[in-house]
Amino acid sequence: MLRTVKIGRALALGAAMLLGAGALDQAAAQRKLTFGYDQPKSTGYGYAADVFDAKLKELSGGKLSIDQFPLAQLGQEPVMLQKMRSGDIDFVITSTANASTLAPQAGVFSLHFIFRDEAHLAKTIADPEVGKAFKAMISESVQGARALGLITLGLRHMYGKSEVKSVEDIKGKKIRVQATKTEDTHFPAYGAQTVHMPFGEVYTSLQTGVIQFAENGVNVYLANKHYEVAPVLSLTEHEANNNMIWVSDKTWNAFSDQEKQWVQAAADEVSKLEPAWALKAEKDSAERLKKLGVKVVEGVDKSGFAKAAAPIQDQLAKELGPHAVKILELVRNVK
Repeated sequence: MLRTVKIGRALALGAAMLLGAGALDQAAAQRKLTFGYDQPKSTGYGYAADVFDAKLKELSGGKLSIDQFPLAQLGQEPVMLQKMRSGDIDFVITSTANASTLAPQAGVFSLHFIFRDEAHLAKTIADPEVGKAFKAMISESVQGARALGLITLGLRHMYGKSEVKSVEDIKGKKIRVQATKTEDTHFPAYGAQTVHMPFGEVYTSLQTGVIQFAENGVNVYLANKHYEVAPVLSLTEHEANNNMIWVSDKTWNAFSDQEKQWVQAAADEVSKLEPAWALKAEKDSAERLKKLGVKVVEGVDKSGFAKAAAPIQDQLAKELGPHAVKILELVRNVK
């Protein structure tokens, strides 16, 4: 009887050890990667993360997936960029404007009026040659991280407590802009004063009058409730709201060749699908804003803006560098 009990205990212990080993194997096989961004999940950033995660799970058979950290839970974009480069975050989405803090030539995507319309913007983001040139520029300029692909949130517009019907309406006004050389050249050409601040401070600054205007995509304006303190949205379409998916070098170098293929394919899927989703979200958001009582100013006279912006495009591209010149030419040639 005693011998039987001992054998039973041994078998139970062996089974427990096997189960424990199986759990460890499963944990090792299912790797969760951090994926940070500073916008609400309801924006194109969240959609991009969802597409990336779904494709990564599909290709890896569930071995790789992401944990999303929206709303700047891991910091604003400049902070996340530094954390990613040090290997503390695996993936990050940032604007190409904020990317220019590490790779100044990324500012080429902040040039005003280089996209003819939304269709041209969507085609450009999905264009393989544009993507290849942008990745080459990041590779040459940035240490500790690499670019996986481009996305867009549509076109950017100005908003505040008053209308912008023409370039005259922003002369002398303080506008929060992204901290890029392109913004700091374009907006003064329109007669405006540029103000730099983290995105998270824009709401309060509009509320208190520290700035008179901000500018961003319609869906971002809606999702962050900026309409509460800046109830007039003027559709200036002055610039594209372009963004990119980053991966930490530390994370990338730890992947096998097969895993790298899965990750890149997941990013490619995002670049293919996200623009159409984002542009639809812009239109849907505009309709929602109208129902909320926001004044949406259509038919803005862009001629004064475009006239001031035209000579700046090539000048700035040359100042930014050869990659910027090449990317600008590629953008113009997308049909």
